[in-house]
Amino acid sequence: MTLLSVFAEYWELFFFFLLIALFYSSAGFGGGSSYLALLALYSLPFTQIRSIALICNIVVVTSGVLIFMKNGHYKWRKVLPLVLASVPMAFLGGLIPLRQSIFFIMLGLALILAALGMWFRPGKKQDDTLEVKGKTSWYNAVYGGGVGFISGMLGIGGGIFLAPILHLTRWDKAKTIAAASSFFILVNSISGLAGQLLNDKFEANWNLTFLLAIGVFIGGQIGSRLSAVQFSQDRVKKVTALLILFVGIRILWKQFEVGEWFLYMVG
Repeated sequence: MTLLSVFAEYWELFFFFLLIALFYSSAGFGGGSSYLALLALYSLPFTQIRSIALICNIVVVTSGVLIFMKNGHYKWRKVLPLVLASVPMAFLGGLIPLRQSIFFIMLGLALILAALGMWFRPGKKQDDTLEVKGKTSWYNAVYGGGVGFISGMLGIGGGIFLAPILHLTRWDKAKTIAAASSFFILVNSISGLAGQLLNDKFEANWNLTFLLAIGVFIGGQIGSRLSAVQFSQDRVKKVTALLILFVGIRILWKQFEVGEWFLYMVG
């Protein structure tokens, strides 16, 4: 199939991805959980879903990481333990060949948790007034390794899980957390993708992946420039959280109807 024919078939998905990248990049995220949710609704082969989401994550967050670096928002003594623990764990997670039913059960649960994390995440103004609590490198390694492993299995960068944890534990100020999450997403997406490339069951639709990567690149560039514009990011996050919650529940409901998850767990 040519790129034009792929666009004719998936033009709606292209614009959805562009919009997701626009909103998420303005808050320092890649949008992996929403990419997974949409791809699952479009009934694409689950072996392709993870690689598409990770590649789109990499495209979106790369520019954000460069901007955070330029503005000096990284505290490397705190960020490096998170990343160094997460990279090998994300790689191992990407190597795991999940059954389709188990993948969608984990995806549904992950989307629900991500939605709750987005909804209850402290607002920026509130977070900037919190007293920062120092965390040892051991704590940072546990956070990074745990989130990295789950992210590698599912095909996301993990920022949507990491950021709420860092906010709730008062890890640092909002901008520092956003910067750390963005860098975390980038390295975990690369590591998770590397693990998947070595997986015997790896499968990719490169024409569709390239098309969607163009969409998220455009959206990411717009979003990074919109971050200075006055609009309600909190409202956008809550609407996005509701959409992700709906998709997560829908995916789990479908698995309940089929009943494969129960037969697998008890058999």
